[in-house]
Amino acid sequence: LLIDLRSQIGETEQKLAVKQSERDYWLEYKNVGSKTQANKIMKLEKDIKEVKDDLQRAIEHYRNALKAVKEGNDRLVERHAKLSMEQAPENAVKYLDKNIRREIEENEWLKEEVKIYQKEVSDLKASIQLLEEENIHLATKLFVRLQHLGV
Repeated sequence: LLIDLRSQIGETEQKLAVKQSERDYWLEYKNVGSKTQANKIMKLEKDIKEVKDDLQRAIEHYRNALKAVKEGNDRLVERHAKLSMEQAPENAVKYLDKNIRREIEENEWLKEEVKIYQKEVSDLKASIQLLEEENIHLATKLFVRLQHLGV
């Protein structure tokens, strides 16, 4: 029985030694290791924050760059469309036969002539207006003189 008790005491002492070393490990971790781990965690959290900030700046930069490129492309497309629209009649005229082209040229010439004649007409109308006003003025003077003469 005594031998049995001694073997149980030995086993219990071994278990106690194992548990004691485990306890010492966790106390060491609690006093030193946990602080080291806490510092590592704080550094990692700081690094994560910096990476997120860098990501936000990069996103904003690329968003602005994309916007600028899109605006540039829109301007180029608009300018190209405008040039195409301006050149379309010229290109279309190139493929027409000679008679139609001559008619188009004559039409353009006639439009210019019409503008010239319209200007001449407006000038003549202005001259007529001035002459009519002068005639009315002279007729009024004549009537005034005739009234003075008693006619």
